[in-house]
Amino acid sequence: MKINIVGPGNMGRAIATRALAGGHGVRLIHPDTDPARAVAEELKQRFPDGECDWAASAEEADVTVLALWFDAALQFARSAGTALAGQVVVDICNPIDVSTMDGRVTPPDSSAAEEIQQVLGADVKVVKAFNTTFAGPLTTGKAHDFPLDVLIAGDDSAAKDKIADFVRSGEMRPLDVGPLRRARELEAMGFLHISLQQPLELNWQSSIKILP
Repeated sequence: MKINIVGPGNMGRAIATRALAGGHGVRLIHPDTDPARAVAEELKQRFPDGECDWAASAEEADVTVLALWFDAALQFARSAGTALAGQVVVDICNPIDVSTMDGRVTPPDSSAAEEIQQVLGADVKVVKAFNTTFAGPLTTGKAHDFPLDVLIAGDDSAAKDKIADFVRSGEMRPLDVGPLRRARELEAMGFLHISLQQPLELNWQSSIKILP
């Protein structure tokens, strides 16, 4: 697959690492191409046989990952126009108030993923994934020698299957949790996971694991 990753920050870099490890092509997206170029060049050193480039805006791809905070993801969705038509778009954000890191900013009867889906329209299939994983463990795909669980929500089965294939190729375990409205619970879980880091001194190295 060819995967656009919008936002070359910690999460974008980590997801790009898993994508390259799984044999996918990656394009880092940032309006100022310098940050995207820097991450792409770093990753090409790690994966010299991998396909990794950069661009200022989204281009044709199989999947576009919005590795952005909620406000930035919404802004990108509004500005993308028809560039994302026919693609699967992955929303990874936890829509919290970043000024206080306390409380979600979406309506109680919605989620970031649903808000982004509404903006993008029916020609784009939005999938929620990676919001319960942190960048450190995601870089290796493991936490404490367990493959990471990546919880996936979406309304389109083929879109979820595509993201599940991507997750498996990066040596992680996809778990389908249901329709896109389940992103509300995933985002609540993500917020709780974030809020536990300081009191439990987890240092952003913890993960959520589903065991039988």
